[in-house]
Amino acid sequence: MMTSFALLCLSIAIIECMAGILGNGIILAASSSSSIGSKIWLPYDMIMISLSLSKITLQCWIILDLFLTIFCEPSCFEENIFGFIKTGYMFLNYSSLWFGAWLSVFYCIKVASFTQSFFIWLKLRIARLMPWMLLTSWLCSFTAAIPFAWDVYSEHENITAPSSMTNSSAWTTTRKDSSGLIMLLYNVGVALPLTLSVVSSVLLIRSLWIHTRHMQNNASGFRDPSLEAHMKAIKSICSLLIFYVTYFIAFTFLLYNLFLRFSTPKSICIAVMAACPTAHTLVLIWSNPKFQELPARIWHHINCSVRITSM
Repeated sequence: MMTSFALLCLSIAIIECMAGILGNGIILAASSSSSIGSKIWLPYDMIMISLSLSKITLQCWIILDLFLTIFCEPSCFEENIFGFIKTGYMFLNYSSLWFGAWLSVFYCIKVASFTQSFFIWLKLRIARLMPWMLLTSWLCSFTAAIPFAWDVYSEHENITAPSSMTNSSAWTTTRKDSSGLIMLLYNVGVALPLTLSVVSSVLLIRSLWIHTRHMQNNASGFRDPSLEAHMKAIKSICSLLIFYVTYFIAFTFLLYNLFLRFSTPKSICIAVMAACPTAHTLVLIWSNPKFQELPARIWHHINCSVRITSM
């Protein structure tokens, strides 16, 4: 039975997802407006369009799942659409992780000042490689999500099999082997984008920190906008990395079914998992003036409309 605390956490998660949809809509609109009509799409805009689209769809998917969890009994929807929801969620989850990882890699390649030949080669070719990197991410996400559909289907077939044809101990062993294989595939699928994100973020933070210390040593005592920009970039990247790792931990706890349904730890994990993509989006808006211009223009237009109406 759902407790009041679990209902509160699920309601908070829905509100967090709605805020994330709004924030990602702003990023999508700003990135699309600068790309539409242009013959050449910038790699950064391609990443942000892909990331915001996947996050919007993912957060809509989470809201659907949460509404079904709150208002429907498991027996009402589990047999028909649970497998579809789980598989779709895993695909969108993998996609968001991959696009977030490529964003970290792009920041590292464009901003960090390394002189290694491979790093310079990537910096010169990142614009041509980015469409293929994003397409590969979609294909990898789709491939990694397929085993979850097979796992849900196999579980449903085993549960609904006639008792005379089902050996209980053999089914338990099969389920354990299947679950172990699914968890292994999940770990492999998440480890690649997570490693890319962590390594590129650490390298970028190290490069920015060294450059910032050098600028501080050569500072003349006046306020240096370039130094402030570097410090803001370091804070932004650290925040993105923290939200990325926190989301991974919360999602892993939920996927491994370590907690009972509607228990306090599971409800907290759901709220934290829903908060991380939204917080990630807010940091992206805060760190990019282009994403701040659109809400400012909308707010200015609303204020002007209100003033004209009241006159």
